[in-house]
Amino acid sequence: MSERVYLDWNASAPLRPEARAAVVSALDMVGNASSVHSEGRALRGLIEKARGQVASLAGCKPSEVVFTSGATEAASVLRHILVGHAVCVQDTAHECLWAHFDLTGVDENATGHTLAMGLANSETGVITEPPTQVDGAWPYGAVRCHALLLDVVQAVGRIPWSFHWSGAHLAILSAHKLGGPKGVGALIVREGLEIEAIQLGGGQELGRRSGTENAAGIAGFGAACAAAERDLDADVWSGVEKLRNILENALADGAKETIFVGNESPRLPNTSCFATPGWKGETQVMQMDLAGFAISAGSACSSGKVKVPRVLRAYGLDDRAAESAVRVSLGPSTTEDDVLRFVDVWTRHEKKFRQRAA
Repeated sequence: MSERVYLDWNASAPLRPEARAAVVSALDMVGNASSVHSEGRALRGLIEKARGQVASLAGCKPSEVVFTSGATEAASVLRHILVGHAVCVQDTAHECLWAHFDLTGVDENATGHTLAMGLANSETGVITEPPTQVDGAWPYGAVRCHALLLDVVQAVGRIPWSFHWSGAHLAILSAHKLGGPKGVGALIVREGLEIEAIQLGGGQELGRRSGTENAAGIAGFGAACAAAERDLDADVWSGVEKLRNILENALADGAKETIFVGNESPRLPNTSCFATPGWKGETQVMQMDLAGFAISAGSACSSGKVKVPRVLRAYGLDDRAAESAVRVSLGPSTTEDDVLRFVDVWTRHEKKFRQRAA
């Protein structure tokens, strides 16, 4: 059997060697980062080094980085910040995070609304820039939003982005999306913005997120950010984009009924979403898995469940087409041979599907 090919980087990137080494090294350290003895200070130094590495990649100050257990926890800050309702853009990268915020009864003249949106959609890779500010606010329909939260978990480390020039008040990141360990992320809070604590307790993270820090996870996160920044500087992702284009062109040549979603819009360099109406995405994922390829269909937010993302319907796909959509997401370690092998196997299965459907 051929070696398996991992083509689901948007769900979780493989652990970078630098991150693995940082995690192992941190696990060998003793003490608590809140202790004043030598062991505690050494651990504190490790965490602050990682904070600087995250800040460097994200284009913010180290003091603006709050470590969390992941992007989901970081997003929960919307339950605490400012007065008023949280407003969401439905094609956010983590649309499942915002579903519980209701616009019913929102007063368009009230202050304190927060616009929460994803910079890059996880399913299509399409990049959505925030609306232009008007008189110090972001318009969202009839509502004026006076704060901006950006979900950049898919974008950071893959395209140039800076918190400071984005104009955002808050941003959320996740380590495992860029090759760090799972279970650690960050909330970036603009200097001077006061928020309620995400988690109460011992006052860690300047009182914003209490609890003994996950030092090993944080160290791995920092190392992954430093490696991701080096990749950006070396223009590694332009090579990934070329492979993505090879993939789509080869698929389009052999599958005339297949629809490529968002391919005419600015996208992440690694993401391809395509739909073959009638051929269910779940079926494709299982067939490709048996053939040695890891791809995805729907959202990976809920284990064991596949949900058709609303963003697909926003692109005009009916239910039959939307249910057939799959996502292939590549990374720096993906090779042209990986891509061409996938194209060959997927195309053969697509021909069998059309023959059965005829």
